[in-house]
Amino acid sequence: MGTTTKKELVDRIAELTGMRRTDVRDIVQLFLDGMVEELADGNRLEFRDFGVFEVKHRAARIAQNPKTLEPVPVPERSAIRFKAGRLMKMAMEDPTGFEASFGPRRLSSIAAAEIEVPGTTGRQAEVKPISEAAKKAAESSAKH
Repeated sequence: MGTTTKKELVDRIAELTGMRRTDVRDIVQLFLDGMVEELADGNRLEFRDFGVFEVKHRAARIAQNPKTLEPVPVPERSAIRFKAGRLMKMAMEDPTGFEASFGPRRLSSIAAAEIEVPGTTGRQAEVKPISEAAKKAAESSAKH
């Protein structure tokens, strides 16, 4: 199990869609900025089958220092809570069953020819095929 960075995700999406990397990066960043703005405003974000992000307010309380046993005031604060949706839960419990039921939805397993990107006509009329290096990287990440 590893860590995927935003850059890696942007690179994968750009390669799969044939879009310019800077365009994909800007779109991903706008999406993330929009999420932060909505959550900062106290709004709930719901993505069907993926999950729900919401702000939970934690009341102020008195805790105890375990070393000295002295009472310590803990101020109120807000925390972000994520509750996984149906497809997310299914994918976490059984990734092979998820793909068998709903087809390959992993970025690493989508064939480039299957992707149609609206609005790229004129600038990039065709989807670029996945490079051999990207295929190998996707296969090795899928094994972990």
